[in-house]
Amino acid sequence: MNPFLKEHIQEIANLTDNDFEIIQSFFVKKRFRKRQFLIQEHQSVYEIFLIEKGILKSSFIDHTGKEHILQFATANWWISDFAGFFKQETSSLAVDCIEDAEVHALSFEDLNILCSKVPVMEHFFRVKSNFGYVALQQRILSLMSKSAKERYEDFIKQYPGFIDHIPKQLIASYLGVSRETLSRLYL
Repeated sequence: MNPFLKEHIQEIANLTDNDFEIIQSFFVKKRFRKRQFLIQEHQSVYEIFLIEKGILKSSFIDHTGKEHILQFATANWWISDFAGFFKQETSSLAVDCIEDAEVHALSFEDLNILCSKVPVMEHFFRVKSNFGYVALQQRILSLMSKSAKERYEDFIKQYPGFIDHIPKQLIASYLGVSRETLSRLYL
């Protein structure tokens, strides 16, 4: 039995022991090293990932070669190229590890089978998706309406302790500011 996975799901869905045995059988635990990719741009997206340990990021490289970070994720967060996964298209994002990571992978096919076998998982994934939509909306509004200083303060609140684990260049990319601007905010 995987206590991490069970606790994560039970935050939203009530499970019987039998339900959890079925659920657990669909997840594959994987380990990745720092800088290793789970998903690369322009490749098929087969899985979504629940993070047990580590810090990961999703990003894309624009036509000038600049990296834009959409999301950082750590324990109890889900990450993938969700558009590529749910639409079964190639990815526009890359997902890689900022530090060594342990994740629980779930394939598209297994997600659909799991939800039909254990209907409460439909509710679980709907709630998780809704939280994701809310976070995305807040991020977009922040980028559109807040100053760099306010975005930095929001980052510190949303990702407590990350400031010491994520290279400053990546934080600057996430905030949409230059490394120099971040240095002024950080001091």
